[in-house]
Parts: sequence; structure tokens; C-alpha cells
Amino acid sequence: MAATGKHPKGLYVLFFTEMWERFGYYLMLGIFSLYMLDGWESGGMGFSALKKSDIYGTYLGLVYLTPFVGGLLADRLLGFRKSILLGGLLMAAGYFTLAIHDATAFYIGLLLIILGNGFFKPNISTLVGNLYNDDRYRANKDAGYNIFYMGINIGAFVCNFVAAYMQIKYGWGHAFAAAGAGMLIGVLIFAGGQRWVKHADVIRPVQPGDMGTAKILLSTLAPMFAFGVLGYLIPGNVLGSDTNDAFIFGCIPVVYFFVRLYLKANAEDKRPIGALLAVYGCLVIFWAVFHQNGDALTVWARDYTDREMPAAISGLADRANLAETVTNNGPASNAASKSYFSNIPPGQQPGQGQSMKLYATQLYQSINPFWIILLTPVIVGFWGWMRARGKEPATPTKIAIGLVITALSALVMVGAVEASNNLASKASSWWLIASYGVITVGELCLSPMGLSLVSKLSPPRITALMMGGFFLSTSVGNKLSGMLSGLWESFDHKAYFFVMNFALALAAALMLFALLRWLKAVMREKNIH
Repeated sequence: MAATGKHPKGLYVLFFTEMWERFGYYLMLGIFSLYMLDGWESGGMGFSALKKSDIYGTYLGLVYLTPFVGGLLADRLLGFRKSILLGGLLMAAGYFTLAIHDATAFYIGLLLIILGNGFFKPNISTLVGNLYNDDRYRANKDAGYNIFYMGINIGAFVCNFVAAYMQIKYGWGHAFAAAGAGMLIGVLIFAGGQRWVKHADVIRPVQPGDMGTAKILLSTLAPMFAFGVLGYLIPGNVLGSDTNDAFIFGCIPVVYFFVRLYLKANAEDKRPIGALLAVYGCLVIFWAVFHQNGDALTVWARDYTDREMPAAISGLADRANLAETVTNNGPASNAASKSYFSNIPPGQQPGQGQSMKLYATQLYQSINPFWIILLTPVIVGFWGWMRARGKEPATPTKIAIGLVITALSALVMVGAVEASNNLASKASSWWLIASYGVITVGELCLSPMGLSLVSKLSPPRITALMMGGFFLSTSVGNKLSGMLSGLWESFDHKAYFFVMNFALALAAALMLFALLRWLKAVMREKNIH
């Protein structure tokens, strides 16, 4: 295994593969809600706000539910590299299908992305961890995941500028096609870098007593489908909509599988698996709060944020197709203009027939990845400084700290609501920038550390399967994010919406702090830090 400093060369192959995969994924996600809300005659889907949030949450839930199956098949049959290539090609096909303005193509495209992510996401994350099984790199696994995570967010930062340019200049279809092109670039980079990662693609043999692959699939997928149908057909709505009921009910067999995996595990594996499941439970809340950035906070950016461009740069931005134009045509104004003008005092609105130049809403999706790119070296350097002094927190402690910081980010948005007098006027863009900055620090303490913890604690023969469990927690949290966003309209005073998010994240943090002593004991038993 060749080395470049403290990290294996394979890390950089995976870094650029994931960068381009996330370019496509976040390009699509950044325009997803806007596309669904835009009128059919304007090239969008023309969905209501409630239907948009329902589909958004269901998609985000399913896209991180399928890694359970993709991780299992990689562990037992396909290996990690074949799974990653298959997943990348399926996702590219999904993005290109979304480029077709058709209701059937819309749902087929989403299905292809959901299936593709299932094969791609858990296995590239597992491959990163496997690169650090060599003793020369083992101590730098947390830092390796932080670097890998920065690759994710370089793609997520750049893509929104491309999304805005392609959508404004050519339309929604070309923006989705750009996501597909990005995914294909990632596949080519991965295919060309095989010699640096193939040694980490090791399928571990099953042990006596382990369930067979076919039995696992039959005992989870069939019940998952059956429970989902049952949830959909239940009279009325237990959780707000038929799709909410179907999704949460459908998750029950998969959750049961992981609980059973813990109960049936041998003495060596039982406590590590139990520790991971406990962390997964706390992470559900983080993702429920965090992934409102593509739904509730996108609507906040579009309708409640002062996006007016200074005259000095509006011409340049307009030529670069990064500016939106809203025109005051009175009662004849289109939906986008009416929405933006709704909380601007009449005396401050442009005159009849006059226009305003606004920063494109999509650009606000780049704030979070911008902070990640900026802050990752700071966070990695800080943990390294602490490590050199023997004071670096254990990985579970970092995750708990991340949850507390996530809770604080919701309080920033409470301030934004109050500053706008409960949305009676526009809020400054700095509120969103500040909120994203705070939650980014929490994310960097939590998400890459969660991936690292799975790699450290999982029994080697089921690492990708347990990585699928990590993404199951993401899946449930993502679906809850759509459900929470759907509550936005029910709050008369919008500050209470963000207070709710604060309370949820803080409760999860307190739960994890209560488990820290036990989690640290499990890590000591495994002789890991």
C-alpha cells in the first residue's frame, strides 16, 4: 500500500469520486423543492406546498433506506467496487430521466436514484474505512473521514451555481442533466483509480450462525413492502399522510432486523452492535433537523429572505445567469413575484411594470458546503491539536457535542423570525448564513465522526451492512425532516417552529451524553479511540 503522508492514496480517489457524486446529488436536491413548486406551464411539476414536503421527505427517506440492501449485497456477494459502479450508473440514469418533463419520468427518475444510492453510498464510505485498516494509517481514520467529507461538500458547493445557471438559462431539464453528467464523471474517476482501492475491497466470510443473504432479504424486504402497503391503506392518517404512514410502517421490519442482529450476536459482537444502534437512534433527530435545509429553509430563502442584489453586481450576475428577475405586474404578476412581494411593504415595492434583480434561490444551498470547506481544516486541526496533548474527545463525545451545536443553530433562526417581526418584513441573508455556519460546526463534529465510528466498531464481516444501518437512521431522520417541514404552515408564530427543532436536537444530545460512559467502555474493550 502506497502512502502519501498520513493518508493512503486511495483516499483521494474516493474523495474525487464522492465529490462528483455529491455534485449530482446536491444539484438535484437543491432544485428539487423549487421544481416541484414551479407551475407546470413554467416547466415544473405544479405541486402544492404540502405535497412537495410529502414527496421531499419520502424521497430523502427512501434514498437512505436502500443502503441497507446495498450494504448487505456488497458484504456478501458483489463487493464494494462493483456496488459503487452499479450505483453510480443507476443514479446517472435517474438524473437524466428527471430531465424529461413528464410525471411518469419524474417518479421513475426518483426510483433510479433511490436504488443507485443504495448501492453507492454505504460502500464508498466503508471503502474509506477499510483503507485505514493498515497500522500506518489507523490513528488518522477520523481525519480521513473529515477529508472525505470535505470532498462531498466541494461538490455540494459548486453544483448550486451550475444549477442556477442551467435552470435560468436553459430550464429545469438541463439542470437535472448536468447532475447526471457530474455523476458519470465520478464513475470514470473511480474506474480509473482501481489500483489504489482494490486491496480494500475484501469480502469477509460469514460465521456459523449468521443468517444467509437470501433469508435476510426475504425476512426484511417482503415484510417491509407488506408493512408499507398496510400503512398506506390504514383508514385516515396516523402520521399526517398516507406516504408518511407507509414509510414509517415499512421501516419497522428493517429496524426489527437490526434489533434481532443485536440480540442474536455472539459475545464479542453484541456490545459494539448495541453501541452503534444506540448512536443511530440519536442521529435520527440530527438528520430530521439538518435536512430541512432543502425544504423549510429553501422556502425561507425564496420567500422570506431579502435577496435583492446591489446594482453594482446585478448586471454581472444577470449575464452569468445567477440572478432571478421578479416584476411587479400587479394582479397579473406570476406566482414567484407575488410570493416575493408578499412581505415587502407597498411603498418599498417596485412600481407597476418595474423589476427587481434577486440572488437565485439555489445559491443559498451553497452556504452549508461553503462553511464545510472553510471549517473542515479548522476542525481537523483542532482535533489534531487536542490529540497531541492527549485531550482529544472520544468519537461518541464529538457526536454529542455536534448535537448540542445543531440545537443552537435553530436558535439563530428564532432570532431571524423575531428580527423580521414574524415574517412581516424580509430577513437579512446573514441570518441564514449564520444559522448554516453554526449547524455546519455541529455537522462536522457529527456526520463524519458517525461514519468513522461505524468503521471502528462494526464486526468486519458486516461493516457495509452496519453502514447501511447508519444510513437507515439518516433515512428515518430525512423522512421526519419532511414531516416537520410540513408543520411550517401550522405555526402562527414561526419562531415556535425553530424552537421545536431546538428542543428535539437538545433532547437527542442529552440522551447521547447519558450513554457516553457506556460507549467509551465498549470502545476500550475493542482497543479503539
